[in-house]
Amino acid sequence: MRELVLFITKSLVAEPDKVQVTEVQGEDGLILKVSVASEDIGKVIGKQGRIAKAIRTVVKAAGPLDQRICVEIES
Repeated sequence: MRELVLFITKSLVAEPDKVQVTEVQGEDGLILKVSVASEDIGKVIGKQGRIAKAIRTVVKAAGPLDQRICVEIES
């Protein structure tokens, strides 16, 4: 799952070398923390959060049905 989010995020930003995705196992499920350069945060979130919602939808569709996966975007 980490590689999928990393690929999608790197294709969106201007500085793909600064993209980092870390996996954290939480109580409710898996948390993917996406860190990008501060000038690229708007490109990952998108207008009214549309791109962030699309990333979350793809992750939810690709992930296992019995595990909750949360995507958090940080700068």
